[in-house]
Amino acid sequence: MRVLVTGGAGYIGSHAVRDLMAAGHHPVTIDDLSEGHAGALAGETFHRGTIEDSALLRRVLREERIEAVLHFAALCLVGESVEDPAKYYRSNFTASLALLDAMRAEGVARIIFSSTCATYGDPVAVPMTEEHPQSPVNPYGETKLGVERALRDYGAAYGIRSASLRYFNAAGADPSGAIGEDHHPETHLVPIVMSAALGLRPEVQVFGADYPTPDGTCIRDYIHVNDLARAHTLALGALDRDPAFKAYNLGTGKGYSVLEVIRMAEEVTGRPVPYRVVGRRAGDPPVLVAGSTKVRSELGWTPRYGELGPILETAWEWHRAHPNGFGDGGR
Repeated sequence: MRVLVTGGAGYIGSHAVRDLMAAGHHPVTIDDLSEGHAGALAGETFHRGTIEDSALLRRVLREERIEAVLHFAALCLVGESVEDPAKYYRSNFTASLALLDAMRAEGVARIIFSSTCATYGDPVAVPMTEEHPQSPVNPYGETKLGVERALRDYGAAYGIRSASLRYFNAAGADPSGAIGEDHHPETHLVPIVMSAALGLRPEVQVFGADYPTPDGTCIRDYIHVNDLARAHTLALGALDRDPAFKAYNLGTGKGYSVLEVIRMAEEVTGRPVPYRVVGRRAGDPPVLVAGSTKVRSELGWTPRYGELGPILETAWEWHRAHPNGFGDGGR
């Protein structure tokens, strides 16, 4: 299948491109390189641009004979979304509608959407299943939920088949060492911890140690980026079997606290990871753990990296070999 990958030069998108290739698909990437990296491309056909450019989208969909879309292009900093919601509604929601409208115009009727557990908001039950109430607590989550609702409506009205994959905490790197996690600024715990282990930052800030958890720090469900990528390929293959909108949680179902991540990183790297406890961040739930039995039963997906240790090992190999990431300053 010829698949357009929006944001295919980004962290998860670039891993998904490689999984598509391994499965025999032909990926075509569109990315403006504002967050992604040219060095993350895998030799697939590449178009530099934004999905807000409807003319470009329609041309690429038509000339590349695209049959399906994997949609990763988005902004994802929760704090920034609170400070500048207009930026997030424009980039995440309005641009996604432009993509859907271009797909309609060019007769492309399959899409897999990169969503998030942030659509749920604060947990009312743990683990969180797909039936958990969706009540986002920040504009980032609202924009992702808005796209999910649009996908349902576009499916009912225009026949677009879609699946939404709600990630928990993506982590790790491809074992080949070719690609890994490199954000500017970096806000994700695992690369921050690895940077501290390398001595590139003085310490890891732990946001709060007074939560109702065993060690007082927040607990999260970490899933390897390659497992995320494989779920997209599986979901793509299932679209024609069931045209109804589907949503799937992607996580291992196991939670690890911030301090557990730091301690395990010290074991994996053999180096100390200095940290300092600071005040809580607004909007951080104590525990976020996925209930992911639905994706296992319906798509036959099982995480190959079921434990945190092996995930951290792949992250460490990437960061040790690429202490400056892709070396392009985020471009």
